[in-house]
Amino acid sequence: MQANMEENVAGPLTGLTVVELAGLAPGPFAATVLADLGAEVIKVDRAKPGADVLGFAGDPLARSRRSIGVDTKSPEGVEVVRTLAATADVLIEGFRPGVTERMGLGPEDLHAINPGLVYGRITGWGQDGPLAPFAGHDLNYIGLSGALHQIGRSGQRPVPPLNLLGDYGGGGLLLAMGILAALFERSRSGKGQVVDASMVDGSALLATQMFGLFAGGGWSDRRGENMLDGGAPYYDTYETSDGRYVAVGAIEMRFWAALLEVLGLDAAELPERLDPQNWVAVREILAARIRTKSRDEWTKLAEGTDACLTPVLSPGEVAEHPHNAARKTFVEVDGAVQPAPAPKFDRTPAGTPTAPHEKGADTAEVLAAYGYSADRIAELREAGTIA
Repeated sequence: MQANMEENVAGPLTGLTVVELAGLAPGPFAATVLADLGAEVIKVDRAKPGADVLGFAGDPLARSRRSIGVDTKSPEGVEVVRTLAATADVLIEGFRPGVTERMGLGPEDLHAINPGLVYGRITGWGQDGPLAPFAGHDLNYIGLSGALHQIGRSGQRPVPPLNLLGDYGGGGLLLAMGILAALFERSRSGKGQVVDASMVDGSALLATQMFGLFAGGGWSDRRGENMLDGGAPYYDTYETSDGRYVAVGAIEMRFWAALLEVLGLDAAELPERLDPQNWVAVREILAARIRTKSRDEWTKLAEGTDACLTPVLSPGEVAEHPHNAARKTFVEVDGAVQPAPAPKFDRTPAGTPTAPHEKGADTAEVLAAYGYSADRIAELREAGTIA
């Protein structure tokens, strides 16, 4: 970079510069992960924020970075982005295949001026394949990868797991990992490369264990009838007397024994829990017992044990839980509670996230740091090229 504009002065990625072309969900999440860990992220928003339907005020996926507004449909706007990319370590984009090439901001365009640039691309279908040119969303991608098929109750339709598997886990998080892998390789070769992250590929990877169990005969393709998909009574959620829920994950025998002790049940009086033929009967016994007390009463009884019984907390409750509070798992940013940076580092801990900037608010400051004169910035603004 041409000037130090870092807000994040802490974290293992301090000194890394990332240019983010504004997009939806997975790309911004990858950029947030990097920004949380200290990278200087410059987000390229549209030149006219009023016409921008992406994001919302206070969006955590826009935290801890600066925003410039650029009309990337104009030659002058493209040149602004090329100026940023010329000294950047990473560029992140989430458009359909071929869009940035048509803009003049594709990998070949930018590698010609910055051979060490790691070019991160995130799409649902990937950069190639029969579906690559077409639209889709998280649910479509995880449907194709096989992950969605296994989520839901027996005999019922698949249930959308929010957009955690495609957009965030199999998309943005794996893109961030791929970028870091490419940066490590660059430390030896000196060369950048393209990271082609696909949400189909990524969500399939997240389901690796399930595919392994299925191949070995230890997993049925019948939804809701397996150990980890709600089929087993010792790995499920149960309603409590106050209409709330607890999560039970007592898989191993010693944890099951601890659970029964907390619940006040005698193992000798229960059907053999490992036999799937008994799962319905065992679940009915557990459900009836757990409905006799409130969520917090069961939580208190399970404290200090290995019963693997925990409360199912709402988003409004999580920050107050003693464990989350002790770990500082959540932080308050501009009055809003949101997840803190993760994971934690002992020598280079991440800083506290900063509130999102208004779209385009940092345009003049960023461009000045890259050598643009005040007169040139005024010209670009007058022409509508920048915010």
